[in-house]
Amino acid sequence: MAASMCDVFSFCVGVAGGARGSVEVRFVSSAKGKGLFATQLIRKGETIFIERPLVASQFLWNALYRYRACDHCLRALEKAEENAQRLTGKPGQVLPHPELCSVRKDLHQNCPRCQVTYCSAECRLAAAEQYHQILCPGPSQDDPRHPLNKLQEAWRSVHYPPETASIMLMARMVATVKQAKDKDHWVRLFSHFCSKTANEEEEIVHKLLGDKFKWFTPDGFRSLFALVGTNGQGIGTSSLSQWVHACDALELKPQEREQLDTFIDQLYKDIEAATGEFLNCEGSGLFVLQSCCNHSCVPNAETSFPENNFLLHVTALEDIEPGEEICISYLDCCQRERSRHSRHKILRENYLFVCSCPKCLAEADDPNVTSEEEEEEDEEEGEPEDAELGDEMTDV
Repeated sequence: MAASMCDVFSFCVGVAGGARGSVEVRFVSSAKGKGLFATQLIRKGETIFIERPLVASQFLWNALYRYRACDHCLRALEKAEENAQRLTGKPGQVLPHPELCSVRKDLHQNCPRCQVTYCSAECRLAAAEQYHQILCPGPSQDDPRHPLNKLQEAWRSVHYPPETASIMLMARMVATVKQAKDKDHWVRLFSHFCSKTANEEEEIVHKLLGDKFKWFTPDGFRSLFALVGTNGQGIGTSSLSQWVHACDALELKPQEREQLDTFIDQLYKDIEAATGEFLNCEGSGLFVLQSCCNHSCVPNAETSFPENNFLLHVTALEDIEPGEEICISYLDCCQRERSRHSRHKILRENYLFVCSCPKCLAEADDPNVTSEEEEEEDEEEGEPEDAELGDEMTDV
């Protein structure tokens, strides 16, 4: 049974103007499924809704490489200065205005049995009530022979960075249902997501079900695997980016502003030299309302995580009229600038559909240029130094 709209909105923790009055979910077509539509005028820059996920999990390599995040909400646990020291590889790195760091270490708590860390008592209790009682390894947290650790190691052995999913998201889904008193409630919520393993009209096989994963043979797990692959929303948190945003908001004299901006620019360069593109605590989650937002290569809304945790904000990129569909992009900025052929290739492999947005329709007669040819072009032309790094640093 599909999740009711009451189920959907009960997980939307805050909505500008009120969720029930500003957006609604409608059936679009058999190919696209559901869509999210505005029921009143939404102005450019307005927060359309804020949503917490049904379940979320940090990526496994990300956690292994000491990107410390709350085990429940993915809030970054390092102080901004500690974060800068690790990312630059400079133990003596000092940040100005340390008072702008939002991390509260005095609130952090550990699970008393397995010692995983949470940002607060609220997150520790929320995890325990939803799934952690089933998954807690207790004193075997660091024992490589524990079944959960063996599962995670098997996953890491075939999923190298950059990561797009985690086996622990599926484990938490299963544990949530198993631990719940009202199991039907959670089954209804999870059934809200599309669970087909392939698009029957296009006969596209999901790349996550390739040769490496033939041992996932039960149909139920295959569906679960595809559900996460096609509906999982990436989550990025960073105490350092929070500090940068706070610095941007400071009222400073022109000379002080120039000095601070120069310092931050150099910090970006140092991080790029030491760490590359892996700046944030990263994971993924399943969001009921966000999953209703269809893709467009020219989106009128975007997602972000400005609260340094798993709370997803969807913001209007332009005025959205009543009755207009709210669309986000499943592609990043660089991917959206690629050819129609390359965009379609990424979307087919990852999300099992062929895009027919206005941009794709306008480029229907363009020549088919492969991703490899575009990548060679990109390498020859190059990109502005630090541009992409700066965006990723501040836009989580």
